[in-house]
Amino acid sequence: MFTKIAPKRFLFSLSLIFIFIWLTLNNLGEAEKLFANIQEQLSDSLGWLIILLANGFLVFVIYLAFSKHKNVVLGGPDAKPEFSNMNWIAMLFSAGLGVGLLFYGVAEPVLHLSSNVIHDADATFSEKANLSMNLAYLHWGFHGWAIYGIVGLCFAYFTFNKKLPFRVSSFFSGSFTRNIWGRVSLDVIAIIATIFGIATSLGLGANQINSGLGYMQLLEESFMSTVGIVVVITLMGLTSVVLGLKVGIKRLSQLNIVLCIIFLSFIFLAGPTSYILDGLVQNLGSYIQNLLSLSTNTQGYTDSSWQNAWTLYYYSWWFAWSPFVGLFIARISYGRSIREFLIGVVLVPSSIVFIWMGVFGNAALYQEFLEPNSLSTAINNDIAVSLFVFLEQFPFSQALMGLAIVIILTFFVTSSDSGALVTSMLTAAKKENTKDEPPMILRVIWAISLGVIAIVLLASGGIGALQTSVIVTGVPFAILVSFAAKSLLKNLNQKDLN
Repeated sequence: MFTKIAPKRFLFSLSLIFIFIWLTLNNLGEAEKLFANIQEQLSDSLGWLIILLANGFLVFVIYLAFSKHKNVVLGGPDAKPEFSNMNWIAMLFSAGLGVGLLFYGVAEPVLHLSSNVIHDADATFSEKANLSMNLAYLHWGFHGWAIYGIVGLCFAYFTFNKKLPFRVSSFFSGSFTRNIWGRVSLDVIAIIATIFGIATSLGLGANQINSGLGYMQLLEESFMSTVGIVVVITLMGLTSVVLGLKVGIKRLSQLNIVLCIIFLSFIFLAGPTSYILDGLVQNLGSYIQNLLSLSTNTQGYTDSSWQNAWTLYYYSWWFAWSPFVGLFIARISYGRSIREFLIGVVLVPSSIVFIWMGVFGNAALYQEFLEPNSLSTAINNDIAVSLFVFLEQFPFSQALMGLAIVIILTFFVTSSDSGALVTSMLTAAKKENTKDEPPMILRVIWAISLGVIAIVLLASGGIGALQTSVIVTGVPFAILVSFAAKSLLKNLNQKDLN
């Protein structure tokens, strides 16, 4: 069994994680201050680089989708897709967003609306609302999915076409990667980014479930109840992990999509439908019109605290998640052309995000318009309760809250089991058949580790610690991805010359 594990990658990664857990738990009082200081220093020093890289990857994706390489099939000219288009989109959407969209779908537009930093002093409600939605689209739209697309394409091309293992080190050639510890170091960066990126989402999801159950008076809201929720979901994730990709993850992803469609449709129909449709059209047009200025704004001439807490946090989160989501969507994208892959990974999920944010965000803004500060006050006090305060204004509110918790749970589980699967693939021994499932022992260990890390981060500073973890792990991987993109293009060009 253990012969199927890559010992250096597995032990090195696990050791670093245990060292982090031990140091944090032994210094909980200092950990929160340290995390806050690290986040501020990294954001202030490297914020411009993160924004530049995110924009560069979006441009690179557009280029590849329409370049001479667009018809290259992942797996070779005779390869056929393993999953239907619907199942494919369902799985990449569930893995790529999940908990975060439920957590911020209502909260983010309202928090932007109430911010004094990003709006002109004499701005009208309409102007503030439109800018708030534009920023939500910026944080959840094209840029993030372009990051996923590049990393996923690298995994897919180098694994299926170059016959290399599912590892970040496979993206590179040269003296550094010819050394075993050079390859291990690259893979460990990806593993650590994956673990902390997913743990952040699990922590956010657990907080939201705890707040929701507390708001419904079904559970006393406390740190220990949050821990209990993480434990329960980790066990559910373990079950899905044991069932494997084609049974557990696939079926849960399908369930996610069905529940989300029901939830979204009810909010759209029971809410201010005309207001939502007006907002959707205006928001999307304004976002596309102002995309260049929005995406290159670094707040270089003003206080950058808002930028650090939002845009840089989000971009770092996308980068931290990219080895996880990238490898996962690569694994399910065998037989797709480069153009099909990039359009599917970037355009389709972004469109779903725009609709989701447009419905929930505009419905929330409408509530705030009718009753100023009704939502913003509650959200500023506790961001995790935002969705439930919002749902209270709808008919059948208790049932809607229950449905929301079920959706968060299923997203929670798909993130956990997909993360465990991906991390297992990164630490498994090289195999001849890249579509084989990684060893069960690895999937179990990493599923448990994700839950433990989430609990430790929550104990050491709550949401602030979660944000710091993704920035710290996302920044180095962002730099790594830029070199991976260069290597991908070099290999594609060499293929054309052969």
